[in-house]
Amino acid sequence: MKLADFLLCAVFSIALPIGQVMFKFAALYNARQDGPLLMRMATNYPLLGAFAWYGATSLVWFYILTRVPLSSAYACSILGSGLVPIFAWLIFKEQLSWQFGAGYLLMLAGFLVIMLGRAA
Repeated sequence: MKLADFLLCAVFSIALPIGQVMFKFAALYNARQDGPLLMRMATNYPLLGAFAWYGATSLVWFYILTRVPLSSAYACSILGSGLVPIFAWLIFKEQLSWQFGAGYLLMLAGFLVIMLGRAA
């Protein structure tokens, strides 16, 4: 994978957990609103922002897939999934276990195996 393509994938893998954090902020905002669910959703500006963010990241994903094989791009995107709990811990003070840390290290090792296999 070319460096520019890897950087695009890295940006995308960070953009996904940012979207998840935006959805969590939207859920917290929703808890403070009154009225019917559809009205709360329509006036939940963090939720609308999260939808817009995911729309933009979908366009980035499409662009990545014009340049990188899906199997390689998806391997990079999985790294972002592991960032969601870390962001939850940092921002929302959610608890993480040692099992999470061990699992994330295994996931990183798997990513390295995949990328080294692609380079060969």
